[in-house]
Amino acid sequence: MTKKLILTNLALTALLILSGCGGAVKYPSYYTLYVPPPPDPPAQENVHAVLAVREFRSPAYLRQGAIVYKASPEQIGFYNLHRWAINPQEFLTNAVADHLRASGNFAGVKLYDGRADIDYILSGRLEKLEEIDYDGGVKVEIAISAQMVRLSTGATVWTKSVSETGQVQKRDVPAVVAEMSRTMDRAIENLLSPGPAVASDQNTTAEQPSQK
Repeated sequence: MTKKLILTNLALTALLILSGCGGAVKYPSYYTLYVPPPPDPPAQENVHAVLAVREFRSPAYLRQGAIVYKASPEQIGFYNLHRWAINPQEFLTNAVADHLRASGNFAGVKLYDGRADIDYILSGRLEKLEEIDYDGGVKVEIAISAQMVRLSTGATVWTKSVSETGQVQKRDVPAVVAEMSRTMDRAIENLLSPGPAVASDQNTTAEQPSQK
């Protein structure tokens, strides 16, 4: 019995040594998006309306944590070892709120917490955030849509959708993420220019036509 136990332990030790020689353990790399902070808001005059930004939604495959690439229009792939350190929906929500604060069009802009002490709610959707590996070269594509609703009536007073692409110069994931950041910055600027505005001295909206 003792001899068998010794042989078993030797065999297990050998297996551990062999498995260790197979290569180092690979750990995921984590990334975040970056957009430059907006400038300080201008001095406010006759601005009283308060806006809340609801967390942006997105397709389920963008919420799995892995950076997404598409080898064809029909095929979606995931980088198992390259993942987001922050939920892209959360990042986009905060970035849009920061830009709306800087616009000076509202007396206050906050993240939506379910309270009714606001005049308008802005909600949106991150439609695309992916690397494109077909049609020549490597690109990134980002698409965003948003709309603003007057809380008192439920009426939609502003809506817009944008899509931006960027060319990746170097074929590696850090370069892809850097281009996603630049493209995200352009997409937010395009989405909010001209952005939702309120003629709040009469507490009425400066409503804008839908842009698709």
